[in-house]
Amino acid sequence: MLAPFRSIAASAILAIGSLWSTAGLAQELTPVRFTLDFVHQGVHGFYYRALQEGYFEEEGLEVTIDQGEGSAATVTRIMSGAYDAGFGDINAIIQQAALNPGDQPIMVYQVYSRAPFVMVTRKDGPIQSLEDLPGNLLGGPAGSPTLRLFPGFARANGIDPDAIEYMNMAPNLQEQLMVRGDIAGTLVFNVSAFINLIRMGEDPDDYNWFTFADYGLDVYSNGVMVSPALLEENPEAVAGLVRALNRSMVEIVADPDLGIEAMLKVEPLLDSELELQRLNFAIDELMRADETVAGGLGVVDDTKLAEAITVISEAYELEQEPEASAVYSDKFLPDMSEREWPAM
Repeated sequence: MLAPFRSIAASAILAIGSLWSTAGLAQELTPVRFTLDFVHQGVHGFYYRALQEGYFEEEGLEVTIDQGEGSAATVTRIMSGAYDAGFGDINAIIQQAALNPGDQPIMVYQVYSRAPFVMVTRKDGPIQSLEDLPGNLLGGPAGSPTLRLFPGFARANGIDPDAIEYMNMAPNLQEQLMVRGDIAGTLVFNVSAFINLIRMGEDPDDYNWFTFADYGLDVYSNGVMVSPALLEENPEAVAGLVRALNRSMVEIVADPDLGIEAMLKVEPLLDSELELQRLNFAIDELMRADETVAGGLGVVDDTKLAEAITVISEAYELEQEPEASAVYSDKFLPDMSEREWPAM
């Protein structure tokens, strides 16, 4: 009877040891609090696929993802210490790098290489070209980066911004008032306006899309940023976060349906057809750029970034213009072979 008892005891010890080992591994995972830029949309599939497929865990990370309150709010959320990383606007980083140097997050993986800033007008309306702007009424939410950057956009194209009237409005009224003809055009994010018009039963082809980047105001927008604390205290975690997200980015750019599948596991009631259109729009219009096709996902063009910093500094009347190194770092990007723009 002694041998079986010893066998059972040994098995029990091994089982307990296995539990301790598993618990030890779990404890070794580095927690990372990650904030999105907005409520759940198809473009957030990149982050949830990395979570659901275990890419973060493979990098030794325990990532929790929360919805956001705006692209600029991602920066303030991280600066408050509530989050370690997030998806948000590089232009808000530029502002904070000038106003609170040293406290601002750092962009470590640029996602939107083309900013979504756009003026939309009806094709049967009074604005068919930029020369038609003077004397017309445009709408946009107070504090919107599109509205804030518009004077620079106008001046870059020889238009006096003071010759145009502006109406402040709630974000959910922008497309509605333009469709009704209450305003001649609206200053919006194209990735939002495109879907909003479709949701209203409108055909986006019935509208003119004056994308700022196509008219001399080519700046960057959203990407993955991390807190200075995480960057300094745990650079390995930053590198792991970027590697995990890059895997998901490459997969979803090649097959956007994967992103929608991930989002439906989080929000089963999302309109999958509309969100797939949003995701495809973001890939084609915001992510695809000369620098990403040539240099891979996550990169920036140094000259373009320097010019963008100047544009944002002037638009927000910043007293100092921050260095590019205070805004973006490519130190954590995987090799180019792992970030290549997928063949479409």
